[in-house]
Amino acid sequence: MRRLLQLTLDLFDTAAPVPAPGIEENKAVAPGYAADPAIKSIAIVAPAPAEQLDQVIGGAHFRHPQAAREALLGQSRVAFALRRARRRTIGFSVDASGLTVTAPKWVPLYEIDAAVKSKAAWILRKLDETAQRQQRIESARIAWRDGASFPFLGETVILVLDPRHAFSDVGGVLNTDAQALPGVPRLTLHIGLPHTATAEQIRDAVQAWLMRQAKRLFTERLDHYAPLLGVQWRKLSLSSAGTRWGTANADGGIRLNWRLVHFRMPVIDYVVAHELSHLRVMDHSPRFWDTVRTVVPDYAQLRGQLRDEALPSW
Repeated sequence: MRRLLQLTLDLFDTAAPVPAPGIEENKAVAPGYAADPAIKSIAIVAPAPAEQLDQVIGGAHFRHPQAAREALLGQSRVAFALRRARRRTIGFSVDASGLTVTAPKWVPLYEIDAAVKSKAAWILRKLDETAQRQQRIESARIAWRDGASFPFLGETVILVLDPRHAFSDVGGVLNTDAQALPGVPRLTLHIGLPHTATAEQIRDAVQAWLMRQAKRLFTERLDHYAPLLGVQWRKLSLSSAGTRWGTANADGGIRLNWRLVHFRMPVIDYVVAHELSHLRVMDHSPRFWDTVRTVVPDYAQLRGQLRDEALPSW
């Protein structure tokens, strides 16, 4: 079978350059730390003064669940995972688990420790940003019951359990007729479940409704942008992946994460245009971004919203 070339758009995409298309979920990759590939040595930069580090964050403790080493950065103690790999440089990545340092097999531990200290300000800033983001995600967690709220196309929707409602659509009906009042959501989703329904039943019913909306909306937007980009998509699949917003295959197959329906339409349009652009340029080169820009001129701003906005946890 002919091997298909696959491009991906990650949940928390970042503008930092990477060796291959795609960036893993919730990870930030440290810029500016690379050894000359022709020289097997690490350029050690003097660590930033403690006063500067404390301005970033002070007195915190971060521990990766697979921590193998520990560093004192200013007043903060960071226990990090250490991985050895066949590579020429020391790499740093921060995600919800903490700091991971990936180093060449030939680099001694003292050089790794020195490299961590040289990136102290960046590491502490990213750890703090990631911790704050996790707090926002937790605060957005949905309690699945009558009156629960969740975002749909950028607006808040109030859930109504309505077992007596004669639904014309399968699963539920979105009421958009309510008068908009300051601070009061105008949208209500009526789901045909009794008030005795469990949280799991309510969640599954809402997810099924959202996935139906996602299929319809994504199809419409693919049909809109494909002719503008001069490409043809052949198949749409919905994804529940925890680390990818979308995937494009060279055969015209498009996979999009159904949770995109939480975002405003311009953000959805960016992801759709991003994946369709891969049918013309199968990488993340400047030519690719120029292609995206032809149909979504403000893609950089929308890309930032996709990365920074905390979605409800399912």
